[in-house]
Amino acid sequence: MTDLADLVRTTDLAELQQWLAETGTLDIAEELARLDPSSMAVPFRLLTRDRALAVFEALDPYHQQQVLEGLRDDRYHQLVEDMDPDDRARLVGELPAKVARRVLAGLSDEERAKTAALLGYPEESAGRLMTPEYVSLRQSMSVADALAKVRRAGEDVETIYALPVTDDQRHLRGIVSLRQLVLSPPDRVVGDLMTTDVYQVHVTDDREMAARLVQDADVLALPVLDSEERLVGVITVDDAMDVIEAEETEDLALHGGSQPLGRPYLSASVPALARSRALWLLVLIIAAAMTVNVLSFFEETLEAVVTLALFIPLLIDTGGNSGAQASTVVIRAMAVGEVRFSDLPSIIWREARVGLLLGTMLAAAMFVPVTLFFDSDIAIIVSITLVVICTWATFSGSMLPLLAKRVGVDPAVVSAPLITTLVDASGLIIYFLIARAVLDI
Repeated sequence: MTDLADLVRTTDLAELQQWLAETGTLDIAEELARLDPSSMAVPFRLLTRDRALAVFEALDPYHQQQVLEGLRDDRYHQLVEDMDPDDRARLVGELPAKVARRVLAGLSDEERAKTAALLGYPEESAGRLMTPEYVSLRQSMSVADALAKVRRAGEDVETIYALPVTDDQRHLRGIVSLRQLVLSPPDRVVGDLMTTDVYQVHVTDDREMAARLVQDADVLALPVLDSEERLVGVITVDDAMDVIEAEETEDLALHGGSQPLGRPYLSASVPALARSRALWLLVLIIAAAMTVNVLSFFEETLEAVVTLALFIPLLIDTGGNSGAQASTVVIRAMAVGEVRFSDLPSIIWREARVGLLLGTMLAAAMFVPVTLFFDSDIAIIVSITLVVICTWATFSGSMLPLLAKRVGVDPAVVSAPLITTLVDASGLIIYFLIARAVLDI
């Protein structure tokens, strides 16, 4: 594929326009995101109105802001006006306050009211994620009347494939698919076709929970109700997938011991990348100080049997890795709704047995080589320590994420590096206590 950056640098508008015409929407968005901010508006101005909107909505909010900064006011306001309300609310919510006011001021009264209503909900709520534009039907409608309404109003809404059915007070009564309407006789009644067992959320529910429900229930649109059980919007499957991707990106960053960047990697400066990691490294250094204190406390034991020092990296790495494996599995299971806090006893029991089995396997593999190269006492110490450390590490790694969730802390914060550091210190205590017992020091 021709590099868009090269075309922009050559300033050959005819060739650039041809490239835009022959390239898909997602590919254009991807290439735009790689341009310098000062160059992004050049190819964007060559796109038709509809194509420009499609490309713009495919960009993340950070790059959307960069595109807007390079456009004239008329194109700027038209582009934002044409966005879906939920996408516009997400953009405005991430803009600096001054820029956000400029965006809102340029909207029509109707679109400004829709955006303001969504921004009035909590940032991480289902209300902020939903679109207030939808087509609703009545139970008493015939299929012919329902399809006529879809044709009349469907062009201005985000989805028409799953249609909520409401009463006169906008209370949700069911949902019917466009497929059902198209395949049914014109005189059939919507109430006979609709499904009454409908998944739904409220505006104040957590957006990740709502997005997971869309994924788990395999629905195209999820109705959103207000505190009076009235339908106020729907969450579409594409927006739900965006939330899941964002939440998993955040969890992955925390699990790796850094703060989420909040923007694409290549758009983050070197100082920003360093800042996102520095705090966690400092926390881990403080936690690792416990390991130094443990070594200092057992200094006499090390002086008596220097050979013990050779196995410290092996043992603490094994314990840390075992704990990290357990925490990763449990955090992932929590994220997809497979486990909850009430499952804590069974999870701990399961992981402790896994750790015991892993430790036994590793101990059996290590016993003969250590005996041959050192002596049987050292082999016994290392083998017993492997069994105990692996059991303790998997126990801790499975328990801490659930406890963190219970007290309102993101389980990903109890990340692999933190668990590894904590298990390192406790693993050394286990190692030296076993060594003292076996060697009678």
